[in-house]
Amino acid sequence: MATVARSLRPILCQQTTLRLQARQIPRLVIAARCRGEIVGRSYSSTSVVRAVVQDGPALTQTNRAEVTLRRFWKTVHIKQDDSGSFQVTLDHRALKTPGGAKLLIPSERRLLALLIANEWENQDEVLKQHTLPVTSLASRAIDILGEGVIRAGVIDQMMKYLDTDTILFTNDTPTSLVRMQKEHWEPLYSWLKETYGVKLNPAEGFSPPQQSEDARSKLRRVLEGMDGWELAAFERAAYASKSFVIALALCKGRLTANQAAEASHVEVRSQIEQWGEVEDTHDVDYQDIRRALGSVACLLVKA
Repeated sequence: MATVARSLRPILCQQTTLRLQARQIPRLVIAARCRGEIVGRSYSSTSVVRAVVQDGPALTQTNRAEVTLRRFWKTVHIKQDDSGSFQVTLDHRALKTPGGAKLLIPSERRLLALLIANEWENQDEVLKQHTLPVTSLASRAIDILGEGVIRAGVIDQMMKYLDTDTILFTNDTPTSLVRMQKEHWEPLYSWLKETYGVKLNPAEGFSPPQQSEDARSKLRRVLEGMDGWELAAFERAAYASKSFVIALALCKGRLTANQAAEASHVEVRSQIEQWGEVEDTHDVDYQDIRRALGSVACLLVKA
């Protein structure tokens, strides 16, 4: 065994020397680069890559509040400009939308300006974003729904709710659910037919409801006739209620915010009646949908 080890010793020493030499090659190359030459050639560095700063949202008080989540203002005021529009100010600086536009409230919506100012005035040391529903809805109307392409996209998205509208999926059991469907949904069918001449087809089984092109075109014209404020209100109402018809009835004054909330929670209320309320679930949903639909009602008030 010792004889074998002695015979392999020259080979092992040779491999070790080769490994050490291989390790030294990068160091020699680096040293040559530092001197500016490699194998007789002059060394030139690559072009300098500079960082590019991407455009982000405008720096506004709204954005600052979203980032810091702290109250940085002391006073909230409302002032009227030369055009008659109202502005909400934080420490005498105009409140702006997240997109950087001035949050100008039309003169016929004075109550809306008061509600927005009240939301900011009632913020404690820690900012709570969910307590600014009217501000966010007004910003949505100003920032996005005034542009033609985005406005058309919003209308396209809202028209999809005709295929999944809550009130078009009826059930024959239990009796409590059937009773609430008749109480809250059937009057909306009649109102839609009398007001717009539209009769919607309910879903059959698990298949989505199929609506006629005439019904779709009539309802699309209704949305296209809305201004930015009303369309923003309709969008939030549809998302909250999961219903095109309930959202339209709320925006057109057929339902109050509470009635719209009751109509959209028919199935939940039926389950609560049968099995009882689940704490921190049903009670939270009850308040959330009323906050969302209540902000819609506030946005639509002209006073």
